[in-house]
Amino acid sequence: MMSGGGVTKENGACLGILMLDTRFPRILGDIGNPDTWSFPVKIRIVPDASPQRVVREGAAGLLDAFCETAAELVDEGVDGIGTTCGFLSLFQDDIAARCAVPVATSSLLQAPFIQRLLGPRKRVGILTISADSLTDAHLAAAGVASDTPIMGTDGGREFSRAILNDEPDLDVDLARQDILDAGAALIAAHPDVGAILLECTNMAPYSKPLQAATGVPVFDIYTFLTWFQSALSPRDFTADT
Repeated sequence: MMSGGGVTKENGACLGILMLDTRFPRILGDIGNPDTWSFPVKIRIVPDASPQRVVREGAAGLLDAFCETAAELVDEGVDGIGTTCGFLSLFQDDIAARCAVPVATSSLLQAPFIQRLLGPRKRVGILTISADSLTDAHLAAAGVASDTPIMGTDGGREFSRAILNDEPDLDVDLARQDILDAGAALIAAHPDVGAILLECTNMAPYSKPLQAATGVPVFDIYTFLTWFQSALSPRDFTADT
């Protein structure tokens, strides 16, 4: 288990994060890097939950392991649960049903809300680490419309390969370029995209350059869990007056 950034629960609600069993670098901005967060986190690895099993194999046989790890974190006092893979939208209802605290499994859960922000002439578009693996079932589990524009980084040189193959090294510059290329391809193919949602939690470190390059808002796991955690322990304005 890893805890975040030297913070204590006095800084707000503590978020438990179910992390895939990986060795790739967790750079600043990655959900699995404790220093990413300005609030307390407890990060726990789910045994055998490799990127291969969760993304490419649909997380088959792993539900109990995720639920048991979530229960351990709840017993340790966390106020909410998140995960480090957007493909775990498949488990949203099941983990939430078996967990004693609120659960946010996937960045994809933001999609319906983002769409409401944009109005009828614009659409939210999704960037994913594997367009081939992101199925209608993943989308439906998160309440995402089946006709939502999707673009993967599968064809890039670094990001998808390094993360999905769980390699020990990551060329950050090449990974950033893969994200930018996929974002440009998404906008080119769907000019009505008015906001981009990053399915993959490991894409969050690149949200700012992507927003600067595309000129549209970018939502990711960081925006989602920051919002989520803020509701678990709202600011006490009465104490400030």
